[in-house]
Amino acid sequence: MEGLQNRKILVKKLSFTWLTKATIVEIISMLFVILFLYTGISKLMEYSVFKEQIADSPILQPIAPFIAWALPLTEFLVCLLLIIPRWRLKGLYASLLLMIAFTLYIGAIMTFNKELPCSYGGIISDLSWQGHLIFNSIFILLAFAGVLLERKIRKAIKTD
Repeated sequence: MEGLQNRKILVKKLSFTWLTKATIVEIISMLFVILFLYTGISKLMEYSVFKEQIADSPILQPIAPFIAWALPLTEFLVCLLLIIPRWRLKGLYASLLLMIAFTLYIGAIMTFNKELPCSYGGIISDLSWQGHLIFNSIFILLAFAGVLLERKIRKAIKTD
């Protein structure tokens, strides 16, 4: 009888752990959806300003017209990947890659020209470049945690 009781407790703990992981992944995914929807919409609402800011960048200037429309569309596509559970892992990987790319870009801007305006859009553009690095670093960690947790969840589902 005691063995059965211990097994029930163990099953409850495992279920709670899985639920917690899934909830954390959901929260991380929704944070990215909010971030990418917000920045994507902001870029499109201020499209001419966004395009000019990118054209002012010594790094992106040659491909500014392409980036001006491709980046918001990419952000919206990643949102779609994150919302659909079947594609969530791909969305988390894409979020991680985007945040790393944005952070590398910020690092390059800080090296070459700290006076360039931010092209993120909305309230986020009010951050300093150092603030952007901190913000992006937090989201890189969130994306990395989301990828690891989602992979663990999928692995647990496959072994069941």
